[in-house]
Amino acid sequence: MIPSGKQLDHTSASSLREQYIEHVFLGAISQEVWRRNIEMDVLRSHTDQSGYDILLDAMGIQRHIQLKSSFDGAKTSRQKINIKLSSKPGGCVVWMRFDETDLSLTSFLWLGERPGEPLSDLGDKVAKHSKGNASGFKAERSSIRVLNKGDFTLVDNVSDLVDLLFGVAPS
Repeated sequence: MIPSGKQLDHTSASSLREQYIEHVFLGAISQEVWRRNIEMDVLRSHTDQSGYDILLDAMGIQRHIQLKSSFDGAKTSRQKINIKLSSKPGGCVVWMRFDETDLSLTSFLWLGERPGEPLSDLGDKVAKHSKGNASGFKAERSSIRVLNKGDFTLVDNVSDLVDLLFGVAPS
């Protein structure tokens, strides 16, 4: 329990916040596919070792999705992406933007191809560990690539995101 007058902050409670944002995201996507009369299965990866956090399956289309998030106004300008995502059917990245006060989704940044197509080349900028060893050396993470915000496409709303995920417009 949070002491009276204290507020959870985005740094110390980042894991909790990420879980809540994922629930908000899945709720929004579920509402949109429901409106379109589409059945969808949601599967969660226990670990993100294969490069994705969730798998959405609708109309025979599978989307392996790596989720990222940052609040509106955050200075985050790049993301680290696991190259294994490229080997998954319909692998893609959804970078959720949200309001920091109420966690409502405001927009998305998208990295992906049309349904059924593999994720395009993630480039050659290899990520490094965020923490150094005892000597301060930060080793490379050979299976992780760094992508800039400019590599993503802005998506204004959930409806347009569902179009990108499943290639359908509202019926």
